[in-house]
Amino acid sequence: MTCLRLLRLAPACVLVLLAALPAEAAAIDGRSLNILWVLPFAGILLSIALMPLFTPQFWHHHYGKVAAFWGLCVVVPFGLQIGAGGTAHVLLEVALHEYIPFIILLFALFTVAGGVRLTGNLHGSPSLNTGMLFIGTVLASWMGTTGASMLMIRPLIRANDNRKHNVHVVVFFIFLVSNIGGALTPLGDPPLFLGFLKGVDFFWTTKALFMPTLLVAVVLLGLFYALDSYLYKKEGIIAPDPTPDSAIGMEGGINLVLLGAVILAVLMSGTWKPGVELSVFGVGVELQNLARDILLLVIAGLSLKLTAQQTRSDNGFTWGPIAEVAKLFAGIFVTIIPAIAILRAGPDGALGGLVSLASNADGSPNNVMYFWLTGILSSFLDNAPTYLVFFNMASGDAQVLMGSLATTLLAISAGAVFMGANSYIGNAPNFMVKAIAEEMNVKMPSFFGYMAWSCAILLPCFGLVTLLFFMF
Repeated sequence: MTCLRLLRLAPACVLVLLAALPAEAAAIDGRSLNILWVLPFAGILLSIALMPLFTPQFWHHHYGKVAAFWGLCVVVPFGLQIGAGGTAHVLLEVALHEYIPFIILLFALFTVAGGVRLTGNLHGSPSLNTGMLFIGTVLASWMGTTGASMLMIRPLIRANDNRKHNVHVVVFFIFLVSNIGGALTPLGDPPLFLGFLKGVDFFWTTKALFMPTLLVAVVLLGLFYALDSYLYKKEGIIAPDPTPDSAIGMEGGINLVLLGAVILAVLMSGTWKPGVELSVFGVGVELQNLARDILLLVIAGLSLKLTAQQTRSDNGFTWGPIAEVAKLFAGIFVTIIPAIAILRAGPDGALGGLVSLASNADGSPNNVMYFWLTGILSSFLDNAPTYLVFFNMASGDAQVLMGSLATTLLAISAGAVFMGANSYIGNAPNFMVKAIAEEMNVKMPSFFGYMAWSCAILLPCFGLVTLLFFMF
C-alpha cells in the first residue's frame, strides 16, 4: 500500500478510533516522552516555512498530504503506546476544545470580511496613506488581521499606483495592518484566540496590550509619514494616475453588522456561564461554546446569502486560503500534543533546557526571554502554535497567567503578534498581501529583502518595548 493510499484512509482511521473510545482516558504524562516526539511538530512548521519558498508547485498541490503525514507521525505511535481508545480521546479533546472553535472563528471572519469591498480611488499623499494605515491598524483587532488586510490593501495600492516609490507603503502595511494592529482582541490574531479558548478573558488582551501596541503603532506611523513625505517630495512630478481619483464607496455593508454579531457571539461565550456541559464520546463541551460556534456558522451563512456574488468576485475572494489554514492547522494541532505534554512536565521533561532558558535563577519567568523567544520563533514559524507552546511552558493556566504571571502572558502575546511581522512567513496575511501587491505591479522585496526592512525598522521598536515593559 502506498503512502498516498494510507493518507486517504486517515478519515476512516479516525472513525475506527472513535468507536474504540473509552469512557475516560488518562492524560499523557510528558515526563515519559523523549525529544523525538517533538520532531513531527518541528517538521510540519518547517514544511510550512520552507516548502512554499523552495518547492512552491509541490506545496500548492500537496500541502494537505504533507500535514496529514506529520499528523500520522504522532497518531500511529500514540496508538501503539496508549491504544486506539486513548489516542482517540486525546484527539477528540483537541478537536472539540481547540481546533474546531479556532477554525470556525477564522471561517466566520474570513467570510464576513470577504463580503466588504471598498470602491473608488483617492490620491496617495503621505497624509492619506498614513490615515489609511491607521484605519487598517484599528480594524485589524476587530475583523482580524487577514480580514483588515484583504479589505484595505487594494484601495491603498490603487491610491499609490502612479507613484514611483510605493514599495514602502506595502511593507508598512504588513507591519501595521497584517500584524501589530491585531493585538488588542482575540478576534485580531489567531494566537490570541487560542489564548481565549484556554481561558484568557476577552478584554484582558485589550487592557494588557494597549500601551505596547499604541507605542509601536505610533512609532511606525510616525516613521512612515516621515519616509513617505520625503519620497513624495523627491518624486516631483508624478506620472498620470492609471486609476483616476473617484469617491470612495462601499459594497456589502451588511457585513459590518454581521461583524458586530461575530464580536457579540465571542463575547457571549466568555461571559455567559450556564454551567451546562454536553458529553461527546466522553469529552465535555460547554453549552456557551457550542452556542458560539453555531452562531458563528449562522452568521457566515447569512453573509454568503446577503452579499452579492459580484462583490466577492471583485474582491478576489476564494475559499483557497481558509481551506489551506484548515488542513495545515489540523496537522499542527495533532503534532503539538506531545510537545505541550513535554512542556507541562517542566524541568522534568525533554525540553527542560528550554524551560530553564526562559527562567531566572530563582525559577521565576524571565519575561525578556519569553518575549524574544516567542517572537523569534513567530518570525519564521506560524505564530499561533508558537504562542501555544510558550503559553503552556509558562503555566498553561489562564487564571495564573492573568494574575501573578500577567507580565509573562503579556510578553508571550506581544512576541507572537508583533514579531509575526519580521518575515513573510510569520503570519498568514503577510504572504497574501505580498501576492496581491505583486499582482498589482508593485515590485515587492525578496524574502531576505523584506527582512532587511523589518530588522532595520521593527527590531529597534521591539527593543524599546523590551526596555519599557519587560526589563523591570
